[in-house]
Amino acid sequence: MNTPIASSESLQIGSVDFVSPDEIKVLLDLDAPSDVALNSGVPRPFPRINSYVLIAGEGGYLVCQIEWITIERSQFPKRRGMQDFGILDLPYPLRKMSVIPLGVLKENIGEDNLCSYDFVRGIEVFPTVGDPVLIPTQTQLKSIVESGSNRRVNIGISPLAGNAVVSVDPDRLFGRHLAVLGNTGSGKSCSVAGLIRWSVESAKTERKKKQGQGQGNVETNTRFIILDPNGEYTKSFTGLGDVRIYGAEKNEKQGIEQLTVPLWLWNTAEWVAFTQASGKAQKPTLVQALRCVRDGSIKTETEPETKMRRYLRSLISLNQLEITNGTPWMGGGKSKGYSESLHTWKDGIKNENTFTQVETNSVDKVSRAFDAVFNSNTSNNPDWPKYPRTTVEQLQQELMTAHSVFGGTDNDVLPIDADVPRPFTGDDFLRSIEANAEMMGTSDYVETMIMRIKTLLADAKLKPVICPDEDVSLDDWLDKYICPSNDKNGSITIVDLSLLPAEVTHIITSVMARVTLEALQRYRRQNNGETLPTVLVMEEAHTFIKRYNADTENENATAMCTKVFEKIAREGRKYGLGLVLSSQRPSELSPTVISQCNSFLLHRLSNDRDQELVNKLVPDNLRGILRELPSLPARNAILLGWASELPVMVRMNYLNEHFRPKSDDPEYWNTWTESDKTVKWDEVSREWQDYSNTERS
Repeated sequence: MNTPIASSESLQIGSVDFVSPDEIKVLLDLDAPSDVALNSGVPRPFPRINSYVLIAGEGGYLVCQIEWITIERSQFPKRRGMQDFGILDLPYPLRKMSVIPLGVLKENIGEDNLCSYDFVRGIEVFPTVGDPVLIPTQTQLKSIVESGSNRRVNIGISPLAGNAVVSVDPDRLFGRHLAVLGNTGSGKSCSVAGLIRWSVESAKTERKKKQGQGQGNVETNTRFIILDPNGEYTKSFTGLGDVRIYGAEKNEKQGIEQLTVPLWLWNTAEWVAFTQASGKAQKPTLVQALRCVRDGSIKTETEPETKMRRYLRSLISLNQLEITNGTPWMGGGKSKGYSESLHTWKDGIKNENTFTQVETNSVDKVSRAFDAVFNSNTSNNPDWPKYPRTTVEQLQQELMTAHSVFGGTDNDVLPIDADVPRPFTGDDFLRSIEANAEMMGTSDYVETMIMRIKTLLADAKLKPVICPDEDVSLDDWLDKYICPSNDKNGSITIVDLSLLPAEVTHIITSVMARVTLEALQRYRRQNNGETLPTVLVMEEAHTFIKRYNADTENENATAMCTKVFEKIAREGRKYGLGLVLSSQRPSELSPTVISQCNSFLLHRLSNDRDQELVNKLVPDNLRGILRELPSLPARNAILLGWASELPVMVRMNYLNEHFRPKSDDPEYWNTWTESDKTVKWDEVSREWQDYSNTERS
């Protein structure tokens, strides 16, 4: 049996020649392996770029990763002993390599005298020149790659570490956001599908162990929401239990349910982005219309007393805004506009037969207060009026008194939040815009905005999505798309966005992401800080989370969608919402979102701008491994960040062909030479032109 010293000497392959905090240079021995190492117990290739070596130190073995290998010309041959002293001195090649220090491998001896190792990131003491450099044994190599606690999900093996198993902790992988980046065809979609499938399968296995069940079906409390713009993932999670698929068009054969994102779920920012409402006239009208329609002020079946109370409340809010801005006594065009608004407001102050005497008297007082303002014009020109503050404030007081008479309270006067998700119909919304535009004197400026909304509501393909035939409550929607209530069973929700019209795809995506975050925020608040861990997956993230120009005045749908994901990236972790991004163009992603991702799974990247961005995500001394990105084969990736103790090359587990996302390259050659395809353009055109819906109607 070899002594520890003899065993260590048999593993020596060189010595330290140069030391710095971020680089160590090693001079290889003449008899060090040049292709295959046999002295490590198991034959394996050595030396290899990005493989590992050890340097013996005080606290354990310093783990280093090979960055480059070269040859240095020596003036004389390096000799061991005197046996070759008679050789003629000629220039002789010596091999050198540069290694990057990663951490320390500490040795533990158990009670049974068995040796184990723990890898710890960070370096306390650097080696010195002349220290021996060792090739790790198979046990040491696996201890490096398989280090860390709670490594519950097996995702692949490391070819450079003796095929050591690479496992991850889902809490780390999903809890602080993950970015899966790579060129088209590099395997990133399969990796995303695999990570979800392997996580769910591992959770089921663990739950079976805890419950002591046999081979019976076990449900897990997992929640994944996949926003799929290309319709790739519809078959990827077959057999995993509660998998729900929603699309723009219902398809019972494929198990696709009708996607519903009611227009009342849209908030102000989403409506402004869709309508491209201008900030001066259209946006204020839109906001006020949303407040009114969410409050039920536009419903035609409302009693006259309720209508008057809501109308008075609207006038109180509008008049107070004018007083705050000083519009009535400012003079010029602004005071003229205020005067026109007063005449419009007064037209709505009318008594009804159902009013009580007290209510009738209060309406009369409000009408007289309007007349008092008209008669108090201090300007000589009635077309360009100026009204004193006293009479305007007296009008405000009479409005508040009448509002109280009709049953209003001080809290009612406060405007309702325009973003409260209270149901309303498209027709009610249009009526609210028209009524508020007339009341605010902006009717001439909102025609284009109204036309856009009418076009949206008239779209036959969008109508089932935004205006479903069946009434959908907020709790029903959350139950369907986030997770079933009062149920421990988890779910995978796939939202197929592929058939949505391009002009609303970003809006629908934004609504889905925002409502998910807000629901989890409120869940935590009502459950004493307990979170509901959920993973939101965004495929083709460079399209929906695109960097934007913050200086633009009017925010478009793309920028608005990006801001939603930026908020999720910043705040989602606190509420249990993890983000998984999949993108082939990381350089186009929002810097805010990419900087909040703590883990990265990097497939092949050939674009120089993308490589430059990825290089900025890791410390300078770890960039050597990223130089392999342009040459990575499919299925291979580099895992780095919070989910991995150290950057590691991974060959992802094999994913059954039936479960792979539908993102294969088109088979041109087989189509040209083998298959005969009959193209039925008549069926395509009828579906495209929606003749089937016309015939049904």
